[in-house]
Amino acid sequence: MKFIGDVVLTTPVIRAVREQFPEAYIAYLGDKEAVSLLEGNPCLNEIIPYDFSKPSLFESPRVIFQLRKRKFDAVVDLFSNPRTALLMYASGAPIRIGKKSEGRGNLYTHQIEDDGKPKSAIQFHYQYVKPLGVEPTQFNTEIFLTDIEKREAKRFLQWQFESDESCAPQSYAQQPIIGINPGATWPAKIWLRERFAGLAFLLTKHLNARVVLFQGPKDKTLAEEVAKLSLANVSVLPVMQLRQLAAALSQLSLYITNDNGTMHIAVATGTTTIGIFGPGEENIWFPYSPPHLALRKNVPCHPCHLDFCNLPGDEYMKCMKKLSVDEVFLEVKKRLLVDG
Repeated sequence: MKFIGDVVLTTPVIRAVREQFPEAYIAYLGDKEAVSLLEGNPCLNEIIPYDFSKPSLFESPRVIFQLRKRKFDAVVDLFSNPRTALLMYASGAPIRIGKKSEGRGNLYTHQIEDDGKPKSAIQFHYQYVKPLGVEPTQFNTEIFLTDIEKREAKRFLQWQFESDESCAPQSYAQQPIIGINPGATWPAKIWLRERFAGLAFLLTKHLNARVVLFQGPKDKTLAEEVAKLSLANVSVLPVMQLRQLAAALSQLSLYITNDNGTMHIAVATGTTTIGIFGPGEENIWFPYSPPHLALRKNVPCHPCHLDFCNLPGDEYMKCMKKLSVDEVFLEVKKRLLVDG
């Protein structure tokens, strides 16, 4: 797997495979950065990283050598793009499971064709291990953090607050810590920045919360603008490595984010999460039970699957415009069990 959210959403399947084959040697191949989230997973014997920053001409042979050396009995290609199909074929495994598709589908011994029924991303992944006799038994995502990682994250967040002269260090333990991520990979998935700012203001004023803004590698300007517009004491956290990010998310009282990879990380660490959806389908990409919550307003054009909204004038980004600050704030209060 390549993307952060996709990797996290495969963790229930990893556990189910381990339960079915308790003595098996199970390895996971995926993007070098994303698979760091699987470190410490007791259901895996090995993580094989693929470095997508390197030319495929050099990286693929290295990975193929690793796969062939291990002499796997079966390989499961949950990504099933041309590159991974070739990797699975070159592994030499007698059982190769992947998506049924013209051309590369012939590289698999078992081709999976989706039945077309509505299902979450986790249920979708389970189709690929059915030929191995693995049934859907696990649905909770999980990330395993060490005590040291958690302790350092707690210390880091506390330092953020204590460095703010307007904050009283002694009140740190009594205040809820709420994280906000205003960014997303695609503009169509981003709730309005002024509304994130308004939410941050309400959280600090009415809930006496410590608010921290998380940012991705391309979100620096956005995060700083939200902080400035909020007129509140919020901390903008630096871009972090994925495991540092996961540890920081695990220390929050609640996390509010657009539909992005950090949403999945937060849920997997056990932090109550509110995901804000626009063009995406929450029934697929938010397969989480309460207290987690996906917020989306009904609009005729949903789901559009567009990276950039193409509606003109007042209709532009209407799925996001319909969601108010007060609606999100109300759901925050419910999850923090705050009256009023």
